[in-house]
Amino acid sequence: MTNSVNGYSARMKRAVLVTIAMVCVLFVAAPATAVTITGLYNADVPISGASSSSVKAGYEAGLREVLVRVSGSRDVLALEGIDELLANAESLLLSYQVGQNEGQSRMQMSFGAVGVNRGLAALNAPVWGANRPLTLAWIAVEDRGQRQLITGDSDSPSQAGGAAEWRKHFLTAASERGLPMVFPADQFSGDRSLLSDLWGQFVDRIETASEGQAYDVITLMRISRSGGQWRAGWVFEGMGMDPSELSASAGTPKELAAKVVDQWAELYASRYAVSAGNVADSPAVDVVLDGVTSLADYGHVLKALESMTPVRSVGASRIRGERLTLEVTFSGELNQLQEYIALDPRFVAQSAEDATLAPVSDDAPSTVSVSEGAEEGAAETPNVNGPAYQSLPEGDEQDAADAFESLYEVLYYRWQRAPGRGVSNS
Repeated sequence: MTNSVNGYSARMKRAVLVTIAMVCVLFVAAPATAVTITGLYNADVPISGASSSSVKAGYEAGLREVLVRVSGSRDVLALEGIDELLANAESLLLSYQVGQNEGQSRMQMSFGAVGVNRGLAALNAPVWGANRPLTLAWIAVEDRGQRQLITGDSDSPSQAGGAAEWRKHFLTAASERGLPMVFPADQFSGDRSLLSDLWGQFVDRIETASEGQAYDVITLMRISRSGGQWRAGWVFEGMGMDPSELSASAGTPKELAAKVVDQWAELYASRYAVSAGNVADSPAVDVVLDGVTSLADYGHVLKALESMTPVRSVGASRIRGERLTLEVTFSGELNQLQEYIALDPRFVAQSAEDATLAPVSDDAPSTVSVSEGAEEGAAETPNVNGPAYQSLPEGDEQDAADAFESLYEVLYYRWQRAPGRGVSNS
């Protein structure tokens, strides 16, 4: 475990900005996309000072935040055995640092995904994976007889008068719960007819207006104030969600946004979280490689991964064009596997956005078993203060299903033959 007590590093400060920026992104792609979350096991909490007791309290506060985010439910904090798990929070840490931010002592920390998942399983709590559905939120707010559409452009004049503040509250709540959400483009802010449809929760025109934005689920929400209470009522459209209206009430916009997002997170987690009994002792992660152009490449990839100390097995794979997907079972923490892979220069790390730009041919066979590929290949030649969100590369229905079932974020690489070795590298 690493630590720092000399203040926030530049890298940490950049991570804060990335978190805020990426959650606001309007993804431009066709509907039906999984979104992977980085920083799911990170936390940033205030502490009273740098004493050992304050730091210990910070460990526990950070782990509470992570446990709620990863289980998908606040109920996890009331389970039998939670106090013992929190008392051992330090043993689950990968790194932390204590620093000052606007005069407030804060602790940023990163917990091990495998350790946290096993801790949740020991509590008989569910584990909600790193790939989560993206919600496109159409939200209309009515206040003092005026209605506003919350859009993705916080600097737009259309967002003056309260809409920008509402947007901030929803994004903050969504980030705390690890729930990816986006808003419609600002071009629709002046469409009074569309706003009326949204207020009436008529889905058809909203779906048409949503074309060109990536999402898994659309929500149509209307927010109004009566007396000293704010009320939100909403319906979901997509992924077989119950179309009945749900609601929440609170005294302030911030409290209402938190209540709404809490309900969304609980609902999604009830559909996609993995039960405790299915959290394996040997974790597995999907490794996606672009640039696998031959059976020789395939054989070299398998051989390289299987030679790495943390790797226990390389499971069934899928091939789409030059993209190879492998299920790698490993021991230890995920970051240890990543460190071993980084030592092999043939694995060039790339982001999900980079992988999205890589060409994928639909003419190639869609699946191949490891045993088939291994035999043929052998015959030829032997993040850190909180969640950030990025769209997964476009794939087929099986890719989407696999993403939602995975507990860990997908690892993306480009296979690059070692310089000077050509096709005979090993």
